[in-house]
Amino acid sequence: MTNLVAMRVLPFIDRRDAGKYLADQLRVWADRQDVLILGLPRGGVPVAFEVARVLAAPLDVYVVRKLGVPGREEFAMGAMASGGAEFVDTDVVAALGITERQLELARQRESLELERREALYRGAPMRPLSVEGRTMIVIDDGLATGATMYAGLLALRMLQPARLIAAAPVGMPDACVRVAEICDSLVCPWRPQNFVSVGQAYENFDATSDEEVIRLLDEAAQFGADSYDAARPK
Repeated sequence: MTNLVAMRVLPFIDRRDAGKYLADQLRVWADRQDVLILGLPRGGVPVAFEVARVLAAPLDVYVVRKLGVPGREEFAMGAMASGGAEFVDTDVVAALGITERQLELARQRESLELERREALYRGAPMRPLSVEGRTMIVIDDGLATGATMYAGLLALRMLQPARLIAAAPVGMPDACVRVAEICDSLVCPWRPQNFVSVGQAYENFDATSDEEVIRLLDEAAQFGADSYDAARPK
């Protein structure tokens, strides 16, 4: 889908501006007691914050870590998520000659960071997400390879949500096809054929800090609070 260009001026100012636009695409889920918004930290949280605000839905995080190609860590060869789910892009691994040792080193490195972020954002020990029977809207700031979102959706499926929706402001068309295969619905309004990177959709694509994630989660604590016992430390 490329008609977003005709509907508003691109690029987005920043992630929160993108979140406001994405929220308009998701308004059918506003003011429902069964909806939970999950942001993929760090960059997905500012986007998800605006969606949760507009939809009056509770916001939480779900930690997923990209398994980066050695020497090109921003390029995903897979991802791992809370709960042990893992996705390995076998095509990328084969094409780049990634060894099992390299893959295992990436797993070890990212599992440590995943555990650190889980404890920082959701407390230690963590209380489980309230997922079963809910409509989950899982949000990232963009889909490059789609590996991060894919791993997160795999893990969340095991928690038996009633409906699993993936959403991002921008995505590579091939990544969108992959993600759409494992969720009930994908909302990704801009899928440029000349996709270069997620950052091309933003004027300001500075890294999101841990401090910003925590601040936004605290600020969002009142969103849909009556319908969700947030699994975060108070």
